Amino acid sequence: MIITLTGNNSFAIRQRLNELTCDFVSKYGELALEKFDGEEDEAVAIIEGLQSLPFLAQQKLVVVRSGGLNKELAEHVEQIISSIGETTNAVFYEPQVDKRTAYFKVLKNQTMFEEFNELDHQSLAKWLVDQTNFQGATLERGDANYLIERVGTNQTLLVNELNKLLTYKLEVTRASIDLLTEPTSHSKVFDLLDMAFSGNKKRALKLYDEQRAQKVEPQLIIGMIAWQLQLIALAKNAGKRTPSQIAADSGMKAYPIEKARGLASRLSNDGLKNLVTEALSIDYKSKTTPLDLDEALKNYIVVTL
Repeated sequence: MIITLTGNNSFAIRQRLNELTCDFVSKYGELALEKFDGEEDEAVAIIEGLQSLPFLAQQKLVVVRSGGLNKELAEHVEQIISSIGETTNAVFYEPQVDKRTAYFKVLKNQTMFEEFNELDHQSLAKWLVDQTNFQGATLERGDANYLIERVGTNQTLLVNELNKLLTYKLEVTRASIDLLTEPTSHSKVFDLLDMAFSGNKKRALKLYDEQRAQKVEPQLIIGMIAWQLQLIALAKNAGKRTPSQIAADSGMKAYPIEKARGLASRLSNDGLKNLVTEALSIDYKSKTTPLDLDEALKNYIVVTL
């Protein structure tokens, strides 16, 4: 068995690696597992580990992390794979690998290749519901969506928050989500823009003040506003492309682009251009003049948005 684990879903890759190693160790023991890091270990040590016989075990498992970052190993990976004996199993754990390299192509063609990519919003909500049901608890699909909107799309964070919610009560509801989780700053800034575009300036200012009370600095807030405006611009100029297609082209995640579509529909091109221009002006002045950034951002929310 020679497996490659890769993709941009770090949570799923770690979970799969843990599954493989735990299963192997339970069968053959701790001595049957060897781990190497391509960044830290010498190529000769990694190659020896892959080619040597198991010690006091019928089989052994060798895990090589980031082998593509080890130049000597990467250059000879094809020969190394072909020389691995029948009593040795290998996992090439590649959380970040250049797909243009010969190293990647060899792994893709000559190993059991498993790629784990980040889930889109719908798949993520289904995953949360399935995780909850697996533990004998309940979570409605709408509340799963709400949890994602509140804390973001990072699966590691989501599973930690879900476990916290299930410890509190086996029925996860919007009320318990509000009680036990904290919204991310990006989520709050999106809500701020949503309120401002809807004409609810008072609520938008309150959200801004809440961010400041939580020690989120004005410079970070304007950076998050700029990021949201970039998403809105992408959504507005996407034509008939889906959020997933936009995400693939831009390197961003699909879910925030999907959310930005709703805001984009409320803005004209000139209106969006004005918002971007004014935000850039505030950012520039804050770095070159003694500008009160707090007041400038509040004025931006009330007057410009």
